[in-house]
Amino acid sequence: MDIAARVADLLLSSGQSNSDTRAQVHAVMSAYGLHYCHVDIVMNTITIHTSVGTGEDKRPVTVFHVASGVAVDFAKLSAVDQLIRSIHSGATPPAMAERILEDITRQKPPHPWWVTLLGWGVMGGFISVMLGGDLLVGVISFFVSMLIIGVNDWLGSKRLPPFYQNVVGGFLAVVPVAGLYHFAAQNGITFSPSQVIGMGIIVLVAGLTLVQCLVDGITHSPVTSVAKFFEAMMMTGGIIGGVGLGIQFAQFAGIELPPLEIIAPPVYHEVPLLVLCGAIGSAGFAVACHAGWRETFVSALTAGAGMLFYYLILIPFGVGPVSASALSAVAVGLAGGLLSRRYMIPPLITGIVGYTPMLPGLTLYRGMYASLNEQMITGFTNLAMAIAISGGLAAGVVFGERVARRLRRPQYFRPYSAFKRAGRYSFAKAAQLARHTRIPRVPMSPFAPRAMRPQRPPRTSTRYSVLQGEAEANPEEKSTDR
Repeated sequence: MDIAARVADLLLSSGQSNSDTRAQVHAVMSAYGLHYCHVDIVMNTITIHTSVGTGEDKRPVTVFHVASGVAVDFAKLSAVDQLIRSIHSGATPPAMAERILEDITRQKPPHPWWVTLLGWGVMGGFISVMLGGDLLVGVISFFVSMLIIGVNDWLGSKRLPPFYQNVVGGFLAVVPVAGLYHFAAQNGITFSPSQVIGMGIIVLVAGLTLVQCLVDGITHSPVTSVAKFFEAMMMTGGIIGGVGLGIQFAQFAGIELPPLEIIAPPVYHEVPLLVLCGAIGSAGFAVACHAGWRETFVSALTAGAGMLFYYLILIPFGVGPVSASALSAVAVGLAGGLLSRRYMIPPLITGIVGYTPMLPGLTLYRGMYASLNEQMITGFTNLAMAIAISGGLAAGVVFGERVARRLRRPQYFRPYSAFKRAGRYSFAKAAQLARHTRIPRVPMSPFAPRAMRPQRPPRTSTRYSVLQGEAEANPEEKSTDR
């Protein structure tokens, strides 16, 4: 139970939903032979309860664990996933599992800090080009992304709350861009700062749980979903507040940002470049979250599949942004689920990285800019659309992943359902029914060695067994009968 609680801690800290974490906890305990357990996960608290013994010797056993804060670390998530697979196969005893969990907890990031910072820069540069920017916009976004993350990491080392980090990040997403725009306009160089600011918002929103909290609500965890949604809205409010402060500071300094222009939909010859930029930007985000090279490559393919579905199928038919994002997220969940099972990586990595290019960063900036310029209807419309896009992404990813689970089922040891059916009866009632009915037999693990499997008793009748036992107890009567 303690091993399962620590596994749940690492899964929740990486952004796993409550329903998937609860299923993994049941699977780990069932693989070790502990089947009658109740698991309750609320926000960051994990409670596992069971009863040991029967009759008067029956006593309750409860394990309570508090998970740490959400810090997206794909390296630890991959290591925990490999440990769970090993436990399922019966290759890892409990003592070894405890040592592996200790190693995972103390595991250092696979990439140095400068590689992580470059990953954020690559993400910002290529996603800004995907949003409609040119080469100059991509270069500016590359350095602005590294500036935002570098300052936030430094503030995090000083234990500044994340809300204020997001306010500073939103401020830095606007003020340097406004200064560069003013300097470029004086030298006859023009570029659109909206793509850079929208990219900065996407970089800040990517590390939040705005989509993941909606996933918890969809998968029957309403209490956790409400708590995470309020936290995500607070963090998003910090970003919006920082962007608003940056816009007002630029106006106070005499720098007027240009009005938001309407971006025309891309033509067909631009689609390959946009898909490539989205895939490379997603790969940079995976590297920034300490993913391995295999996870990075598969995640980039998943993001590319989602963007290709978005541009080539949905845009020509005139579908709105909310429906387009939701249907593209279905493709991301389906492709990511199949590829992750093929290459033995957690589906959560492909899901989070896959929908990152479709996060509504530019829509949030449009809503904030319109609200500050006395266009309240336009501003609230864009803010509501950003929330709707996040909900569509969550619903689409969950649905695509569910379809992938039906298409490619993992061959795991699943005895919990049989024990659940057998557990409907008490011990005395089960013993009474055993004389007349057949109790459901629990399957053995398909990976267990056959030498360790128990032998089934010979199928003899009760009358013959009783007569045979009496004959062995009285050998004289046996010889007389003969």
